[in-house]
Amino acid sequence: MELWPGKPFPLGATTSETGTNFAVASDIADSVVLCLFDKAGHEEQLQLQEVDGGIWHGFVPGVGPGQRYGYRVVGPFAPARGLRCNANKLLLDPYARAIDGDVTWGDEILGYPPGNPDDCSTLDSAPFVPRGLVVADGFDWGGDRPPAIPYSDTIIYETHVKGFSQRHPGVPKALRGTYAGLVAPAALEHLASLGVTAVELLPVHHHVDDGLLRSKDLTDYWGYSTLGFFAPHAGYSAKVRAGRPGGQVAEFKAMVRALHAAGIEVILDVVFNHTAEGNHLGPTLSFRGFDNTAYYRLTASQPRYYFDTTGTGNSLNVDSPVCLRLIMDSLRYWVQEMHVDGFRFDLAAALAREHGVFDSVSAFFDLVSQDPVISRVKLIAEPWDVGQPDSFDLGRFPDMWSEWNGKYRDSVRDFWRGQAGTLPELATRLTGSSDLYGLSHRRPNASINYATCHDGFTLRDLVTYEQKRNEANGESNDDGTDDNRSWNCGVEGPTEDAAVTALRARQSRSILATLLLSLGVPMLLGGDEIGRTQQGNNNAYCQDNEISWFDWKAADADLLAFSRQLIALRRRHHVLRRRRFVTGAMQGDIQWFTPAGSAMTDSDWLAGWTHSVVAYFDGIRDADRDERGRPMLDDDLLLVINGWREPLTFTLPDVGSPRAWGWELDTFSGTFGKAGGRGGAAGATITVGPRSLVLLRAPRAAS
Repeated sequence: MELWPGKPFPLGATTSETGTNFAVASDIADSVVLCLFDKAGHEEQLQLQEVDGGIWHGFVPGVGPGQRYGYRVVGPFAPARGLRCNANKLLLDPYARAIDGDVTWGDEILGYPPGNPDDCSTLDSAPFVPRGLVVADGFDWGGDRPPAIPYSDTIIYETHVKGFSQRHPGVPKALRGTYAGLVAPAALEHLASLGVTAVELLPVHHHVDDGLLRSKDLTDYWGYSTLGFFAPHAGYSAKVRAGRPGGQVAEFKAMVRALHAAGIEVILDVVFNHTAEGNHLGPTLSFRGFDNTAYYRLTASQPRYYFDTTGTGNSLNVDSPVCLRLIMDSLRYWVQEMHVDGFRFDLAAALAREHGVFDSVSAFFDLVSQDPVISRVKLIAEPWDVGQPDSFDLGRFPDMWSEWNGKYRDSVRDFWRGQAGTLPELATRLTGSSDLYGLSHRRPNASINYATCHDGFTLRDLVTYEQKRNEANGESNDDGTDDNRSWNCGVEGPTEDAAVTALRARQSRSILATLLLSLGVPMLLGGDEIGRTQQGNNNAYCQDNEISWFDWKAADADLLAFSRQLIALRRRHHVLRRRRFVTGAMQGDIQWFTPAGSAMTDSDWLAGWTHSVVAYFDGIRDADRDERGRPMLDDDLLLVINGWREPLTFTLPDVGSPRAWGWELDTFSGTFGKAGGRGGAAGATITVGPRSLVLLRAPRAAS
């Protein structure tokens, strides 16, 4: 087969009418061999002759979409110096747009003989590792446009591509658990009728299962073990299942197109902090074999070891131009070619470490802020990593970034489980967490508010268990956090006790209502709206089975109806979606009152036994402005919160104009509008049930 010089850019495999250009980066290679495989697995080797600026490249005439390929790198193998090239290992192109095959775990995929980490393995890994697939450009987007939903109007739904539809009776069996299944009519109707504006998908970059999990007949279900940063995971593709390798690319695009047509954005959970290659004893699958020092952080004094801030064995080296280019090229590809609308960065603090220390003006942040593509999409940080003195960096990310607000989660959980002294913290979280974001001139949308997420208890389990039940993970229940901040409502686990069941339902409604009535960006864990349980497993990362999959047949219809109405309520009221922080008590934007109707004092806030409060939102003075600068006036709202275990009588404060309040929401009964109860004028009293909240509304006054 002929080999022409080709071009160094773009990196990866790029097709044209006459063939395919291959380009891959390695500063330390002595030579790079392109390996082409036919359908039977026979390998043809072509040694690349051209190298420019550390980019090895060549053009192969006649090669087109569907071609399987990989690389072998001839170079130094000196683990003590952090160098791990080994020509016996077939390497996956870091820029592969599609991936075919899986990893077969064994000695063959190691760069060294077992027990001799300083020796170079002579075993050929090619039969045991995946290959890249050349894919064609072009897809009929049909006029697709990003919904471009403002943060203030955004409601995020975090879910798993497979788990969402795997057991959905309305999704055709051939599509269940796939990109196509996520947008099958029955599945898409659920998302649209729920009212969410974005799906945040757990990792869809191509990932591989850890060998230890495989030995336990478990899998890396969540997908936080990335091998290909440009390739949609093949296991979620109905086309691949049907025998069409490479079909995952078009299927993913079709999913995005369908979600956009329904007015729903697509946010990807991306894992740029580590890869599937693990620690110094892990396999050589891709990055390690091309240029270990460029892609991974190494311990300065002993570069055979990795500087790990992720708890996975390695951390990507964002001090390296090669690694930074990979990350930025990947992000840009998913926006421009795959049309996604944003990213949630797993363990994002690891990306901002300059020489190991978190820096809010790091090279990565600088590149993102000036990039004309990436800077314009939603950027969400998980603002911590693992094992460093500055690992928890909530509130420290730059402008234009939002953050998973772990303090919000903890505050809401603590308040509703009845912890003393939590009311002031809850008030701060309800109003957008200005203590974290206000002083740096960020806005409430910097806070991604959530009470539950994929990592931890579901909402149903949060009110059912106080102890984790992770035995199925095969780690003697030692994995997963013990700090659940949950309350089982008096009985551990499932029960037929009607009183306990009713209390759990009420707790669920009150937590959901708190989430949707708070300033900031709410994120709902997929399945919480139907009462999904993981049977007490708070670390179901390895459970690709009924523990994690949505059980649609057991859906809680009442909770689903409540969730739909609650989201619709938020979308009706601008005052709940304001883009600016409130100005403080008695300043007009928001005011706080005791159950007796008097203004809250410092001593009221500091009383550790206080579990109840009234918040007034002024729909006129609190008004944001539209794109033309016109005030978006709203009704006045009165939020009455009773976190106590008994009913409480509240006196409606003398505030607002007009002062006639109507019932909008009651989480005790789960009702909306007039069915919830009767309000009244200032001085009237209402009774609010235990562990519940009421929202009252007064029609908008004339401006």
